Amino acid sequence: MTQIIDGKQIAAQFKDAIAEAVADLGTQDIKPGLAVVLVGDDPASDVYVRNKGISTTKAGMASFEFRLPASTSESELLELIESLNNRDDVDGILVQSPVPDHINYQTIVDTISPTKDVDGFHPINAGNLLIGKDGFVACTPLGCSILLKQTNTELSGKNAIVIGRSTIVGKPMAMLLLQSNCTVTIAHSRTVDLAAKCREADIVVAAVGIPEMVKGDWIKPGAVVIDVGINRVGTSESGKAKLVGDVEYASAYQNASAITPVPGGVGPMTIACLLYNTLKAACARRGIAVPDYFSDFI
Repeated sequence: MTQIIDGKQIAAQFKDAIAEAVADLGTQDIKPGLAVVLVGDDPASDVYVRNKGISTTKAGMASFEFRLPASTSESELLELIESLNNRDDVDGILVQSPVPDHINYQTIVDTISPTKDVDGFHPINAGNLLIGKDGFVACTPLGCSILLKQTNTELSGKNAIVIGRSTIVGKPMAMLLLQSNCTVTIAHSRTVDLAAKCREADIVVAAVGIPEMVKGDWIKPGAVVIDVGINRVGTSESGKAKLVGDVEYASAYQNASAITPVPGGVGPMTIACLLYNTLKAACARRGIAVPDYFSDFI
C-alpha cells in the first residue's frame, strides 16, 4: 500500500523537537532570534512572513519583522542587513523573495552574514554543501531530505532523479542525495526523454514548477516521490484556485511506494527547517552544540 508522506504531521513533530531544544537553551539564558525582512506588498509574501512570525514565536524564539515599502532602495535595504548582521539578539536573517525589480536579490543574499544565512543561499553555505562541510542547507531541500528519512527508505546505492536545477531546490537537493550515496541525475524541462530517465529512478524529486508535468506512468513501481511543486491552476468547487504539484498525483500514487501530497507535503517542512537553521545558528554563534532532539529527523 502506498504511503502518503504527511508533511503536516512530520513538520509538527519537528517543530515540537525544536521548541524543546529552544527551552533547553533558555536555561542558559539563550533565546534564538529570527529577523524576516519583507520589501513591498506582495500578498503571498505577506502570508509567508506572517506564518513565519507565528511559528517562530510558538517555538519560543524571538521574532523580528521588518516591513519596508516597495520604494525602499537597494542601499537602504543593504544598510538594514548590515545592522542585523551586527545585532547580538538576531541569529538568523531572511529577506523574503521576490523583492522589487530595482533590487538585486543576489546582492542582498551576499550581504547577509554566512553565520546568519538561515535560508542557506549565501555562496559560502552553498559551497559548504558542495564540499560536504557543515553549514546551512536551504530549507526546502532539507525538508525533502527529512521526509525521505521518514519513509525508512535505504538511500545508499539508489538511483535518484531531481527534476529542476534551481539553486534554491534542485542543486542543493542533488547534493544532499549524493551525500546519502545515491546515484543522482539532475534533469529539467529540456531534458531529452525525461520520462524514460524517470522510469529508471528509485527516488523522484520534482521541483520544476510545471503543473502535473510528471505523469504516473513515469514512476517506477515502488519508487518514492517527493513533489516540491505548488502550482495554482483553474478553480476548485469553492471558486478558489486549485493547488497541484509538479506530479500527477492520482496516477503516480498507483505506482509509488511513498508520495508527498500537494498541499500538505513538502510545504509545511520549509518553515520548520527555517526554525531549525535558526536554532543551529544560535548555537554555532555561541560555540555550543545543538541540543540532541533531532536524531529522528536529521
